[in-house]
Amino acid sequence: MRHQPAADPGGHDVGEPSEQWYDYQGAPTGTDLECEGWRQEAALRMLNNNLDPNVGENPEELVVYGGTGRAARSWDAYDAIMAELRELGDAETLLVQSGKPVGRFETHEMAPRVLIANSNLVGKWDDWDHFHELEAKGLIMYGQMTAGSWAYIGTQGIIQGTYETLAELGDQHYPDGEGLRGKIVVTGGLGGMGGAQPLAVTMNHGVCIAAEVDERRIDRRLETGYCEEKTADLDAAIERAEAAAEAGEPYSVGVHMNAADMLEAMLDRGFVPDVVTDQTAAHDELEGYYPSGYTVAEADQLRADDPEAYVEASLDTMARHVQGILDLQDAGAVAFEYGNNIRGQVEEHRGMDEAFDFPGFVPAYIRPLFCRGKGPFRWAALSGDPADIYRTDEAIKELFPAKDALHRWIDLAREQVQFQGLPSRVCWLGYQASETPAESRTRGGETAESDDPDGLTERARFALHINDLVREGEITAPIVVTRDHLDAGSVASPNRETEAMRDGSDAIADWPILNALLNCAAGADIVSVHDGGGVGIGNALHANNHVVLDGTDLAAEKARRVFTTDPGMGVVRHADAGYEEAIDEAETSGVAVPMRDRT
Repeated sequence: MRHQPAADPGGHDVGEPSEQWYDYQGAPTGTDLECEGWRQEAALRMLNNNLDPNVGENPEELVVYGGTGRAARSWDAYDAIMAELRELGDAETLLVQSGKPVGRFETHEMAPRVLIANSNLVGKWDDWDHFHELEAKGLIMYGQMTAGSWAYIGTQGIIQGTYETLAELGDQHYPDGEGLRGKIVVTGGLGGMGGAQPLAVTMNHGVCIAAEVDERRIDRRLETGYCEEKTADLDAAIERAEAAAEAGEPYSVGVHMNAADMLEAMLDRGFVPDVVTDQTAAHDELEGYYPSGYTVAEADQLRADDPEAYVEASLDTMARHVQGILDLQDAGAVAFEYGNNIRGQVEEHRGMDEAFDFPGFVPAYIRPLFCRGKGPFRWAALSGDPADIYRTDEAIKELFPAKDALHRWIDLAREQVQFQGLPSRVCWLGYQASETPAESRTRGGETAESDDPDGLTERARFALHINDLVREGEITAPIVVTRDHLDAGSVASPNRETEAMRDGSDAIADWPILNALLNCAAGADIVSVHDGGGVGIGNALHANNHVVLDGTDLAAEKARRVFTTDPGMGVVRHADAGYEEAIDEAETSGVAVPMRDRT
């Protein structure tokens, strides 16, 4: 049965889904090419991977995740992008403006094949009102982070970041325990980003209670193994969670109810979890967050009939939601915001200055990793063959034999993380290009390993090794390497990645622009710059890149450069802000920081 197009509240109609999308239903696989080369083919496959029904949140509306994060502006634009990619030469670059192809130019083979800009507005006009006005005219789209940059790989894309965050939380708050064993984590949101939370908690041996108002999202997490059970009975969920925690057993349950309502009900019962956080789509009060007192269908109708009333109801619910987190924190829970800007929303729109009395996850748990250029590094097998990813699992363990935590992650991911769409993997790798003996450097309790005489970064070492495996036929088709926009040196987001910077540079957006420009110069195959991400229009600027490892010398040269410049930007950005960890990394790994080098 064919989909009937529906206009969103802003009046934007994406049109009838493309016939070729119906034919694809995901990325093409194998070694036959539709395009002139593998770099163009990788872009075509990753675009379609984003829109795989097993990957994207609502692909018939071109929505990949986050409620409104799209891969293309309209189905006509999707068809045009596909046609341009098939014709794109090896020395040409396609320009994509907010999900619409707008130009193709002769460049050179080291240049990106695709340049993407999504959702970017001039400062004075950089807000949701202007965005929705332009969106209603069909002039712009919201790209989130990896939706509009064609880098989303399903919930796995965020799971290691969530895993790393919770592991660090356990180390900080429960140093005598085994991760989160015996601890209960309460959260909200099981969408394309938040859906990683239950599995990340249980991977850290903990217990998770997650509220989700849309039962379909809970069911999807059950189907993919990210969550174990569901219930609409909060008392039953608490009882099961407490029993599992007491027994020291990992366990997760999705509770079909509004997150704000759940926190208030927990307080009424005198139940205080060990940890409370949230990953609902609160960055978008109109199309991402659901207000209390409505079913999903009722809320969708209200949004269509009276968007202003919907926004007011959402913001009122967010205020209760944040108050619930604050009250649980006061009662003894460890509280943090997981990057959805819910604190910023209620501070701005409901005057809750106390909203920032609990921290964001980056300054609390992730920034030391960013200082070392470490961040979410992901890759997908264009062959579609899971065996190719399993070979990369072996390769990364061979390259970094002393990284026990990395080995544990790869083993857990292989056992517990189901592939969605193209087989893929994610792990956190950084700069660390030192030739210093391993015994003299440590990273978070792990011994830091020495590199080869060329002083390659961790990311470059891995990428070059994978490129060799493709050339030798051990991997059957090229691997495309990309990452989240949430990386060490690619984002400015004062309420998330750059919150509470040491030098007060939270809102300076030069850094992601420099990141994108530098990665273009280094030879990335796709480079993108977006506004908004997971915190909403006007609240962030961020950049991404892809490199296609097809076994050629050209791919090796691109990989060596990009996977030096990209993590290097994280080191430089944090060294400039005065972080000793970043200054140490720069000095030890030979990253040039000009004015600091001369002082």
